[in-house]
Amino acid sequence: MHFGLGRLRLSPSDFWAMSPRELCAAAGPAREAAGPDRPALDALMARFPDRRGAGETDPIRRPRNDR
Repeated sequence: MHFGLGRLRLSPSDFWAMSPRELCAAAGPAREAAGPDRPALDALMARFPDRRGAGETDPIRRPRNDR
């Protein structure tokens, strides 16, 4: 509502008459969200480290037995 009434300056009757598809078209193309930069990612990894149980190995480096 804020976008339609405020940013697009639509009247309430025009806003409520629009379909969701029309509102999305009026909003323009969606921008892709940027991920965290490397320092922010390192800080998150330090704050929330992966936890493994006793004897459990990294699943990426675990040798495969099905070969």
